[in-house]
Amino acid sequence: MTTNLAKRERINWLHEMDFIGIHLVPLLAFFTHVTAFDWILCAVLYVVRMFFVTGGYHRYFSHRSYKTSRFFQFILAFGAQSSFQKGAIWWAANHRIHHKHSDTPEDPHSAKIYGFWYAHIGWIMGPEHKPTRFDLIKDVKEKELFWLNKYHWVPPVILAALVYFVGNKVNGAGWFDWQAGLSTLFIGFFLSTILLFHGTFTINSLMHKIGKPRYKTGDESKNNLILALITLGEGWHNNHHYYQSATRQGFYWWEIDITYYILRMLGLFGIVWDIRGVPQKVKDNNKVA
Repeated sequence: MTTNLAKRERINWLHEMDFIGIHLVPLLAFFTHVTAFDWILCAVLYVVRMFFVTGGYHRYFSHRSYKTSRFFQFILAFGAQSSFQKGAIWWAANHRIHHKHSDTPEDPHSAKIYGFWYAHIGWIMGPEHKPTRFDLIKDVKEKELFWLNKYHWVPPVILAALVYFVGNKVNGAGWFDWQAGLSTLFIGFFLSTILLFHGTFTINSLMHKIGKPRYKTGDESKNNLILALITLGEGWHNNHHYYQSATRQGFYWWEIDITYYILRMLGLFGIVWDIRGVPQKVKDNNKVA
């Protein structure tokens, strides 16, 4: 493991102080009056943004497992980027590399090769993964997506400002009662963002360590119900590595896949379409003995 890590560029910790510092911001809530509304908003923003991460970053931009309009495509990118996980093009490019080279030295975040913590969070801070691999996302043509990818910080900043002003209104006397909005900002936005970070990151780390595989995939991907609940369906990771083009990752009815249910509901309204399922012959073949 040490030899493999030595081949990666060293993390410049000074350049990562913003990423590290964001983890400390919620502690400031101890100096404010946290309300029930702050905690409710924290939970809501976690779930809503996790959907945009799983349904947008992952199942749409990375795998194109369904189709949608240009307008809703922008909504997916904007909503996903409000998670502070960089641009949709950057995210999808790295994910495609992961599938192409899963659990090999070329995999950006292989827990098998580079260890748990590097797979979970270290690779994000590594200099070699900062640039966007536009050569891997040639299916993206829209100028607004390139703009969002370049200014990936815009959606989370807008969301943070909205959370702050809503907190002022709900917890305080008016829109500009500046102290009242701080607890909502620290808990509603920053804490939910951090929880979202690590909920997403578990798929790179824990999902290659904990659980059971159903299919032979040539990597260490596994299925795990608990992580599927935490990530709205991404915990059926071995299923996904086996058949990546499907929108549905919980192949069987008992495998809870909330992102898939939401996309099916959106399909009823014509917002998304051509939602790819899993052929029965695919489900039945290549299983682990």
